[in-house]
Amino acid sequence: MSRETSVEALLEEARLNASIPPPAERQRLREAASLSRAQVAAAVGVGRTTVANWETGHSEPTPPGRLEYLRLLKGLAEIYPAAPAPPVNPEPAAAPAPEATLAPPAFAAAPETLRGLDGRANEGDPGPCIRCGIETTYQSTDGRPLHSGALCQPAGPASPPAAPATEAAYSAPAAPAPAAATRTPVSPTPAPVPSRPERRARSAARAQADTTLLIARAVQEEAERAGGDEEAALKALIKRAIPDVMALFNETRATGRYDYTAYPALPDILKKPSKKDPDQIWEARPRFHHPGYSLRAPGDVRVTALDVNAAYLSALKCWLPIGKLEHSTSTDGVDPKRSGVHLITPGEWTHPHLPDPIGDRDEPGALWVTNATLRLLQRLSGPKYALTDAPVIHESWTSGATENFLDALRKLLSATRDEAIENNDTLTLEYVKAMYSKFISTMGESIHNREMVRPDWMHIIHSQAYANLWGKAYKAHQAGLDIVAMMGTDELHLTGDWRQVFPEGRGVSQMKIKHSDAKASGEYTIGTVAR
Repeated sequence: MSRETSVEALLEEARLNASIPPPAERQRLREAASLSRAQVAAAVGVGRTTVANWETGHSEPTPPGRLEYLRLLKGLAEIYPAAPAPPVNPEPAAAPAPEATLAPPAFAAAPETLRGLDGRANEGDPGPCIRCGIETTYQSTDGRPLHSGALCQPAGPASPPAAPATEAAYSAPAAPAPAAATRTPVSPTPAPVPSRPERRARSAARAQADTTLLIARAVQEEAERAGGDEEAALKALIKRAIPDVMALFNETRATGRYDYTAYPALPDILKKPSKKDPDQIWEARPRFHHPGYSLRAPGDVRVTALDVNAAYLSALKCWLPIGKLEHSTSTDGVDPKRSGVHLITPGEWTHPHLPDPIGDRDEPGALWVTNATLRLLQRLSGPKYALTDAPVIHESWTSGATENFLDALRKLLSATRDEAIENNDTLTLEYVKAMYSKFISTMGESIHNREMVRPDWMHIIHSQAYANLWGKAYKAHQAGLDIVAMMGTDELHLTGDWRQVFPEGRGVSQMKIKHSDAKASGEYTIGTVAR
């Protein structure tokens, strides 16, 4: 590098440093351009957490990435300048406006989100956000309503929000009232305050809309880069599915209620003895065939092979341990608000016409199962089903748990999947499928995902998918249909009119006929076996 070039680089950095906006303005510029923190992090070569710290004032931009970040801010400030300061009225106002109605001047230090010691946004009384006007329960450091992070986006012109308090300072002064108009003005009826569930639902819907844009942008980028070659675009999307879904996961956790441990100390039972040996956790994968039916026997019993849509996506709704696993040797059962893995001896299964909920095992005796399998066995041994004896619990590795930890990600991917099906958008549909399947398969000890090591989560989600399939099989049995076969996470073969039991379609809550090379129609006939 020549001296002249070095000097120019130093001068450029000095100019950028002189005009670096405050943390809240950095966040405003990013949100004005509808960029996620993950996108900015990837562009400037840092982590998403680093960008979050720069925007909240926890740290200042430093190498690597400092110069590129300053360049980005400068470019965004030229495209999205801050709102001008309101004109000063030389006439003294009869009733000065409250301090909260004053708009900040351009490039002034904008209010920041009030956060606790853990860095998470604090909630308070609801009110219109001083930045976008949409109601929020989050607060600024000076006590005014202010959205946190990606939850705050300017409202579109099609559905403008109620005018926020900051817009009052931009209104032209009202004409003087006639002298006779001295009556006390009637205060408008205040709008009803929404309940906490309503506020959470609004925030969740807004966050989902924001993160859905990330998926649409990724598909558009790869489609344009591939020049209309859908196969090439799909390969590129599948290749980036892991980092993309982790970015979505981080976005959905930005205002999450639970901290979690991404790299807990793992007990030996969750570690594979070697690369060639199988996992030590039994996931209860089914491989059931009804003993009373056979393809080799002549007969005309009509069977339909059904496919459960997005089985793993639905299984994201499960009880996941969110902290470090702790050992217990209690035999009195487990706390319902804890989750993990358990060494149990299951009760004997004496119903050959129903799949064994523990799956098809080669050896009897005690085995390690996940919380999802244990919960299923405990339900089936209860008074509602009374199908087996309660499992005996010998020891457990568990931590505090929640059933809703991945719910925001699940709902986001489900909604995007539904929209892709409705629009016949194969590219987005396959991209979403790659994201949730790879998210689950690489959250264990995988070289493809360095952001998370939770093999307990992977095993629990797999087991939950199998438990969900068992529930569908039992529902069909209760309706009078025979279960001819049940395999994997999504395959269920039934006799009789299955449409009276399950809705047909490609939605997450629906079932469709399974097509394969062997059975192109998904329907076939079998015979009965003498017993």
